[in-house]
Amino acid sequence: MNRNVYSFGGGKADGDGSMKEVLGGKGAGLAEMSRAGLPVPAGFTIATHVCNAYFDNGKQIPENVNHEIDKALQKLEHEMGQKLGDASNPLLLSVRSGAKFSMPGMMNTILNLGLNDETTEGLAQKSGNPRFAYDCYRRFIQMFGEVALGIDMEKFDHIFDARKEKVKTKLDTDLKADDLKAIIDSYKKLVQKEMGKPFPSDPREQLSLAIGAVFGSWWNDKAAYYRKMEKIPDNIGTAANVQAMVFGNMSENSGTGVGFTRDPGSGEKVFYGEYLLNAQGEDVVAGIRTPHPIADLESVMPDAFRQLRDITTNLEKHYRDMQDFEFTIQEGKLYMLQTRNGKRTGPAAVRIAVDMVEEGMITKKDAVLRVAPSQLDQLLHPVFDTKTLKDLTKLTTGISASPGAAVGRVAFSAEDAVQMSAHGPVLLVRKETTPDDIHGMDVAKGILTAIGGKSSHAAVVARGMGRPCVVGAGEIRINEPKKILTVTAGGKTTTVKEGDFISLDGTTGDVFLGQAKTSEPDLSHDFIGKFMSWTDEFRGKFGVRANADIPRDAKVAREFGAEGIGLCRTEHMFFAEDRLPHVQAMILADDEKTRRKALQKLLPMQRSDFAGLFKAMNGFPVVIRTLDPPLHEFLPKRENLMVDVAVLPYAEAKTKKEMSGRYNVPVGELKKYLPHLLRRVEELHEFNPMLGLRGCRLGILYPEITEMQARAIFEAAVQVSQKGVKVIPEVMIPLIGSVEELENQKKIVVRVAEEVFAQKGHKVEYMVGTMIEIPRAALTADKVAKEAEFFSFGTNDLTQTTMGLSRDDYTKFQKEYEKEKIFKADPFAVLDQEGVGKLVEMAVKAGRSTRPDLEVGICGEHGGEPSSVGFCYRVGMDYVSCSPYRVPIARLAAAQAAISGDKSEAMRTA
Repeated sequence: MNRNVYSFGGGKADGDGSMKEVLGGKGAGLAEMSRAGLPVPAGFTIATHVCNAYFDNGKQIPENVNHEIDKALQKLEHEMGQKLGDASNPLLLSVRSGAKFSMPGMMNTILNLGLNDETTEGLAQKSGNPRFAYDCYRRFIQMFGEVALGIDMEKFDHIFDARKEKVKTKLDTDLKADDLKAIIDSYKKLVQKEMGKPFPSDPREQLSLAIGAVFGSWWNDKAAYYRKMEKIPDNIGTAANVQAMVFGNMSENSGTGVGFTRDPGSGEKVFYGEYLLNAQGEDVVAGIRTPHPIADLESVMPDAFRQLRDITTNLEKHYRDMQDFEFTIQEGKLYMLQTRNGKRTGPAAVRIAVDMVEEGMITKKDAVLRVAPSQLDQLLHPVFDTKTLKDLTKLTTGISASPGAAVGRVAFSAEDAVQMSAHGPVLLVRKETTPDDIHGMDVAKGILTAIGGKSSHAAVVARGMGRPCVVGAGEIRINEPKKILTVTAGGKTTTVKEGDFISLDGTTGDVFLGQAKTSEPDLSHDFIGKFMSWTDEFRGKFGVRANADIPRDAKVAREFGAEGIGLCRTEHMFFAEDRLPHVQAMILADDEKTRRKALQKLLPMQRSDFAGLFKAMNGFPVVIRTLDPPLHEFLPKRENLMVDVAVLPYAEAKTKKEMSGRYNVPVGELKKYLPHLLRRVEELHEFNPMLGLRGCRLGILYPEITEMQARAIFEAAVQVSQKGVKVIPEVMIPLIGSVEELENQKKIVVRVAEEVFAQKGHKVEYMVGTMIEIPRAALTADKVAKEAEFFSFGTNDLTQTTMGLSRDDYTKFQKEYEKEKIFKADPFAVLDQEGVGKLVEMAVKAGRSTRPDLEVGICGEHGGEPSSVGFCYRVGMDYVSCSPYRVPIARLAAAQAAISGDKSEAMRTA
């Protein structure tokens, strides 16, 4: 029989730290700390698989599990010398969630469970502190009412705030025992009104409802959204941790706090965190009161502080990672409530990994596996150009919670942020965030809150998401109904409305009115260079190239460590203002001679482009794709042309002059030119351009286009090579479906290459290959490889042609497909390994059966997506190619794949 409940406490535990899949992260941490003899309140963990059983059983805890809970509860009562529901010596409990992967604030917690009118009086007599007892009771009704009974928290808050206003106090701690009793009476009336029955007074019933509420929260909207965002499986469930309460709100000699063994924002090795005296845990993370830096605890409770430092330092050594911990001090005695590997920003992740290697705590291999590619991505985004900040109005300075610069329009609710983000960058501004704001935080470029500290919900979640965040900006006053915020300083009040631009710096805590300019991030830190050198060491010969069309992008790619260009899209060069007229002249030509004349004007421009790429990639390969898109893309839109042709006879001089500038022809020639242009556009019009006259088909129909491009490539290669620069051109023919198409185009490329080499008296080594983006090319890869010296998988189009999906139209039903779990992820962002991936793997094997030394890579958007990079490594590709700014991410993902065969779990838990 599978075990469902695991006890811990008193220096013993049924489980241990390796059992995250069964006990969840929190339960595994509690078990491990208990085994180590640390001061952990006793309790028990209900296993993660019971969560699924709860839903399978009609949202009821299975009877056999209830029996195990009863036994574990008896054991806990014996351990604590207290009894649940005993009026004279009541045992109170906390019930918390805890999945295998950390999901901060996404699921439910209930504290002070076991209180009713009788046990509250017993607690008051036992503690000698009635105010403390009533404070626990009102907290319990409020939390239980929201979590287990589904009553809106605002209704409780309204009652609570009304009492504070009546007695004219701002602080919760100033409320007297009688005030709290009055609040409790009002809370119970609210429950009766909302539920049609009294607040449940049976502690065992309370426990069952609380456990059910924790399991039920696995499928609340915010938890489901967070799992999708973090790519956490839906089927793993959450554990429920039932633990004896300890009280940070018992007296001024009690308190509670959260912390990290290192700074989760910067990675600096400092003791980092916050605490509150006379408070319970939710007061710290919810930002209800502004907490104190954890360093201040040393002067208030020196013994407890030193014990906390010793314990957390040893926990970090034990787990060999930065720890995120929670603690409570009751009447001067320290209790540990949680330890887990802490969420951190990208810069912190890299720094901590490097520092721990140098401290001898982990290996370089551990370090590479520990940093998620998404965390590395955070290092690659712009920061504020400080020279431009002096022109902006500084609104306030809050607490720097998550580093980085963010600029956007103000949104005062998560829903508004989602809607506004479709039209540009948004900053979410809240008095405080709650887990319900997760969808707004996800789309926001940055987050600003008026209250809260570095351990508040906003801070913790923003760091995990890599969003710049400023919290505790106490000078701002937010009026959510009016959708404005005001800041008063020096007698002057500044008002910021929804939609206004602000800029925030999550590193300094500064907030500015207006749009600050940004500059590129500084990647010169020694720890970044060290870390990236380790990734290159472990990925070995598996290469990372960049998609780059112009020398500027190529230089950026080299700076980020690209080992060549995996895709140069020559058509992007044609859209330049000085070239488009020549391209259009080539398209409009009625015969080959006129077409060649236009192409001759493009030749020196293309040659110059290619020369710049070869210089930038000195010694690294450059894959150049011949012209791919349909010709109509270079011409005006058919509908616009039809309007202009119809309007021209009646147009005024001013309108004709505008048309002349738009079409780059004299006014007098418009009457003849526009109908001719429209006829050509009509001729080129296609019902399905993606599968029409494009790619190699253009070169077969108009071989002079391929000739011009090949000549530009080889003339540039020879020119640069003669200057002592090593060039490695690779000419790629797109959209082939048969070897005969490739053979046709390859003959042209080879002929032109030999002509150039003979004319210049200089030869360079080169390859001719193809882009595999049509299923038939993949299925006949053994034949294609007879002509192709390399394959590059164009997985954007291969996904479209394999799945029968239009990348542009898929968005119309994408959300429904993802909601219904038809697609696990967007197939244009994450490679469909089961379908498209099978074609890729088949083509790699078939191609190399014909040509064992066949070079194989990928140049679609998937080349920079970590799980897709892992797949490319496993199927035996030689390299991946991606956008320049994703090159470091691909280098890391390739190293992780090489070390562990795409150890995606390690990436998620970092």
